[in-house]
Amino acid sequence: MTTLQSRTHRVLIMTTLISMALFVVFYVIAAMHYPGGSYVAPSHPGFSFKNNYLCDLLDEQAINGASNSAHTYARIALAMLCLSLFIFWNWLPKLFNRKNKSLTIMSMAGMLAMVTTLFLASGLHDIISRIAGTFGLIALLISFVELYKAHYYSLLVLGIICMLLFLTNYYLYETDILLDKLPAIQKITFIAFIGWFALLSISAYRKSI
Repeated sequence: MTTLQSRTHRVLIMTTLISMALFVVFYVIAAMHYPGGSYVAPSHPGFSFKNNYLCDLLDEQAINGASNSAHTYARIALAMLCLSLFIFWNWLPKLFNRKNKSLTIMSMAGMLAMVTTLFLASGLHDIISRIAGTFGLIALLISFVELYKAHYYSLLVLGIICMLLFLTNYYLYETDILLDKLPAIQKITFIAFIGWFALLSISAYRKSI
């Protein structure tokens, strides 16, 4: 990798980290502006970590019937997340010394997952989630194989934990089992994934120096 390529790679990694941080900031702001209501407690004021889904913040009308002043901040947050992870899946193959077709498939699947996720606020939440989730799962599984081959064992274990959390979310949502626990599990999953993506980004940044 030339000096210019290394510098460009580092810029992309830093853009990923900054965009992920902005996602968190804007979602916190959105949660602070949410009027209230959840499917468990429709009249509950404000945003509930326990009962509200993150997607509740995207709707123009809150569950309690009020106009949702949080939706603009939430959509900016979603855009920041998709931007950060689109860039992430674009540069991730450079973390590995071995180049193969699997890395190209991983990168394309990850980027398609993020492009699809942008449409979560379109009113087709379940369909969009399933399509994006399928692309994301393909990207994750390939990344695990490559992390194993490259001896990034700690990052591999953390990634598998994130995937298990992701699959737990999907299972609970589709079966309605422990559905009252799902909003909290969803947020724990997001925190875990953001932490994993950040650690991968830091590892890639160190390698590019």
